[in-house]
Amino acid sequence: MHFETGHVYHVYNRGNNRVKIFLKPDNYHFLLRKVQNEWRPYCDILCYCLMPNHFHFMLHPNSSACNTIFLKDQESHLQILSKAIGKTLSSYTQAINIQNNTTGNLFQKKTRAKCLTESSLSLSSFTHQDYLLNCFHYIHNNPLAANIVKTLEDWPYSSWPDYYGLDNKGICNKDFTMKILGLLPTDFTRNTEVQINKKIIEHIW
Repeated sequence: MHFETGHVYHVYNRGNNRVKIFLKPDNYHFLLRKVQNEWRPYCDILCYCLMPNHFHFMLHPNSSACNTIFLKDQESHLQILSKAIGKTLSSYTQAINIQNNTTGNLFQKKTRAKCLTESSLSLSSFTHQDYLLNCFHYIHNNPLAANIVKTLEDWPYSSWPDYYGLDNKGICNKDFTMKILGLLPTDFTRNTEVQINKKIIEHIW
C-alpha cells in the first residue's frame, strides 16, 4: 500500500480462501475499536463496512500517514499508515486464532489501497466526485447486495447507521465526508434506492 496526502483511498481485504473473518458480534466490535485507535491518528475515515468474510474502508490520509519509518533491517521502510493497517490486521488474526484454536493467515496476503482521486483513474465521462460517491454507496450497499439485511440501517457493522442517525461510534469524520462528497443529512433518510454505476465500480479495485 502507498498513500499520498490529499487523496482518498478504497482499502479492502478478504479472508484467506474466502473464509469468514468475523464469527460473532464481538469480533466486529473488536476490529472497529482497533481501527479507531490505531488508524484514526493517521487518516480521516469516510466510511466502512465489515462483512462476514471481507471489509471495506474509505480513507483520507493526513500528512503523518505518509511519513516513512525504517524496518528492523534498516534497509527497507514503510509508511506509518501502512504499518498501522498491517499491525491491526496481524493482531486481529492472532486474536481470532486464539479464539478458535487455529493457526495461519486469516486474511489474503495483500491489503489493497486503490486511490479514488488520481488523475489517471477518471473515465472521460466521470469526475473524481463520481468515483467518491459511487464507492461510498457501494461500500454501504454490501450487506443489502448480499441479502443479509433488508435495509442498510439494519446492518450494524457499517458506517451507514451513523450517517442515518441511529448510532454514533465516532469512527468516521462525518462532517468532513459530507462536505467533500456534497451530501446532506436528508440523503441518508430518503426512502430511495441508491443508483451505483457499474462502470465506475470496475475501476475502484
